[in-house]
Amino acid sequence: MRMRNLFLSAAVFVTVALLAPGSSLAQSQKKDDDGFSAGVNLSAKADAKDVGLPIYPGSRPHKDNSDDSSAGKFGLWGGSIGFKLALLKMETDASPDKVAAFYKKALAKYGKVLDCTNAPALTQEQKDANDKSNTLACDDDHAPAGGFVFKAGTHDEQRLVSIEPLTGSSSGTNYSMVYLQTKSGDRK
Repeated sequence: MRMRNLFLSAAVFVTVALLAPGSSLAQSQKKDDDGFSAGVNLSAKADAKDVGLPIYPGSRPHKDNSDDSSAGKFGLWGGSIGFKLALLKMETDASPDKVAAFYKKALAKYGKVLDCTNAPALTQEQKDANDKSNTLACDDDHAPAGGFVFKAGTHDEQRLVSIEPLTGSSSGTNYSMVYLQTKSGDRK
């Protein structure tokens, strides 16, 4: 299994634990006599600066239930490898179309914006080629009905915005912003 997949698995596990009720802040770092350092950083707090994107005007934190957290950060590093993830879940009274237009423009400062809303799934060969070249692709990121998914950046440093209509009796939009950075010894 590639190191990137290990980091993604660890991030999913830790992010779920971090955003679960009763989560706490944990931070550790170790440096040995040879200068090698390693560490973990967890926080149930994240903001627009952490994801590198502005908050849509008039938005408020979104919680799926009262015990949920609307934000989180996770970092893991050691030697020449590392992983960083930041997540914000927000909601607004604006329509998904307005939120989508706002974030397509905001993401453009990081390069070409990929619209993954209805993108076809990639073959494993295409995924491997993109991974080796650091090219960003939609991979398996797709939008729910009535929503949008946009990505920008590179495979090693990317931002993703997922937008969907609020469910239930509410009108408006629920959206998530994700920042993902990986560093591996395989690619400089």
